[in-house]
Amino acid sequence: MSDYLVIVESPAKAKTIEKYLGKKYKVKASMGHVRDLPKSQTGVDVDNNYEPKYITIRGKGPVLKELKSAAKKAKKIYLAADPDREGEAIAWHLAHTLDLDTTSDCRVVFNEITKDAIKESFKHPRPINMDLVDAQQARRILDRLVGYKISPLLWKKVKKGLSAGRVQSVAVKLIIDRENEINNFIPEEYWTISGQFEYGNITFPAQFFGIGKEKLELKSEQEVNKILSQLDKKEFQVNSIVKRERKRNPAPPFTTSSLQQEAARKLNFRARKTMMIAQQLYEGIDLGKEGSVGLITYMRTDSVRVSETAQKEAKEFITAEFGKEYAEQVEVKGKKQGNVQDAHEAIRPTSVIRTPNSIKDFLSRDQWKLYKLIWERFVASQMSPAIMDTMKVDLVNGQVVFRANGSKVKFQGFMKVYVEATDDNQETKDILLPDLKEGEVIKNKDIEPKQHFTQPPPRYSEARLVKTLEELGIGRPSTYAPTLDTIQKRGYVSLENKRFVPTELGEIVIQLMSEFFPEIINVEFTAKMERELDEIEEGKVQWVKVIDEFYKDFRKYLEKAELEMEKIEIKDEYAGEDCEICGNPMVIKMGRFGKFMACSNFPDCRNTKPIIKEIGVPCPKCNKGQVIERKSKKNRIFYGCSRYPECDFLSWDKPVARPCPKCNGMLVEKKIKKGVQIQCTNCDYKEKPQE
Repeated sequence: MSDYLVIVESPAKAKTIEKYLGKKYKVKASMGHVRDLPKSQTGVDVDNNYEPKYITIRGKGPVLKELKSAAKKAKKIYLAADPDREGEAIAWHLAHTLDLDTTSDCRVVFNEITKDAIKESFKHPRPINMDLVDAQQARRILDRLVGYKISPLLWKKVKKGLSAGRVQSVAVKLIIDRENEINNFIPEEYWTISGQFEYGNITFPAQFFGIGKEKLELKSEQEVNKILSQLDKKEFQVNSIVKRERKRNPAPPFTTSSLQQEAARKLNFRARKTMMIAQQLYEGIDLGKEGSVGLITYMRTDSVRVSETAQKEAKEFITAEFGKEYAEQVEVKGKKQGNVQDAHEAIRPTSVIRTPNSIKDFLSRDQWKLYKLIWERFVASQMSPAIMDTMKVDLVNGQVVFRANGSKVKFQGFMKVYVEATDDNQETKDILLPDLKEGEVIKNKDIEPKQHFTQPPPRYSEARLVKTLEELGIGRPSTYAPTLDTIQKRGYVSLENKRFVPTELGEIVIQLMSEFFPEIINVEFTAKMERELDEIEEGKVQWVKVIDEFYKDFRKYLEKAELEMEKIEIKDEYAGEDCEICGNPMVIKMGRFGKFMACSNFPDCRNTKPIIKEIGVPCPKCNKGQVIERKSKKNRIFYGCSRYPECDFLSWDKPVARPCPKCNGMLVEKKIKKGVQIQCTNCDYKEKPQE
């Protein structure tokens, strides 16, 4: 018989912790929450201080039976769910189910699943923190009231299966607002003048800056011609040289949000995938002789704080691996939002000694990629700044000034390990300028004016949307991934070229929400609600008061919507062909995986088929059909023959309409870091990447 019972959420976590605690401890998993609000009703008594009605989650009977049986045999029970609001709520629900005293020292928390951290945490058990529980309850009740009161209205007035939520509605509105910005954007013309200059055997670029000391923007070809007409001969004089040494500090270690953004940019991971893999790394990976080990600290955090122990270990590792000069770290500051919680550390490896390559054989490909990203970001955050030598040179011809900017890395510092990605994936490159002297005359090799037009703001990628939600103070680290999933599953937005595009359905729902529930999709209001949830967690305000203030106004909006919201009929778009079974017109419908064709005679005729999108390329295999764009079960685009199954041609890469000039084989478009490259599938022929 075990003296102590420890309850965690998952079997993987249980296995890792049990190894560290020894024979006196039995560790079991609750498999997440054991109680929740019922699915069949709102489950909140709005007339009785918003009392929640909790029931045992369907299917949890056998788990609870096993936990109760183990609890009867144990001298002491510890609840060791995750160290956040959700984990505290799980512990509270377990305490009620197992008849434990919530004021006793039954709660154990740790930020990393390592032997030292686990043993230390069991020396300091504490009571369940009801402020944390109340904050989670308040969020759950708020979301339930919004979802279960508005959703039935949308079913009745628009379409079955729709939903509304505080965070998801704001996310969809942001996407729609951005689409409107793009549609309403009026491009403005502007021009640049680039020059190539020669100094000895070195050629370097410079850009038109202005006239005299005044910077000048060129708006038209006439203005460009006026500048060009002022140039006298091809000789320019070096007017001024400014040399500087600039320090570049490393990015702070990851928070949940920054991890999701960087994994999207560098690894092409969706937010949900990132969090799923991070959970596996946190709970423990079997490292052979070492056994199961938690590789990273807790992955739901918005703090960039790092423990002194981790900083010391990192400094020793960096000194040994790269040299003392790389370990002279300056304070790394991350942007702090108004609602940042500092309950636990940033996301970091539990030990920098476990380098990605040393444990590569024990990890899946995706686990290794994410661990490597986290390890490199943390190590770099503890390293010395990079030192850049910058040079600014003004070249003059009469009154016309061209400016050349150069830079080179003098000392790599943290850049030896890791450099943060950008949304446009632009790489920093050295631009070297010759050793010029003021007053010297240099020759101009070429002057090239170029016309440009301003571009609209880009559509949101997952990374950009997560960043925007975080900056606006909307949602919490744990909400971003499920929110992005939900708005796609409901058909409010779709992903095109990894960018969010609103659907007609999404626009209709947000228009109704704007008219009848303006506060729900108001960014400032939603951010204010998040701050109030934080105040509940900090014990500054009672959760019932926060819910009551919200619901008083919300109830009025509901009553008005019930009376005034008109039924909206979403008309089907005709597909331009008839059903081959019954002869009625086919229409375009929106499903979970995008648009498809269905018979307008539904439900009498249930014929459906995918929308065929030809790309204008004959099938390279049979030469009879056309290559068409299809989607796999995982919603990934691929290309196949229109005569399938007679012809089984298949390609993940988009075929090109012309043959390879070298071997007459099939050319395809390959996505690479710098854009799209056309390659031959039969030989080594490649073309220059297209941006």
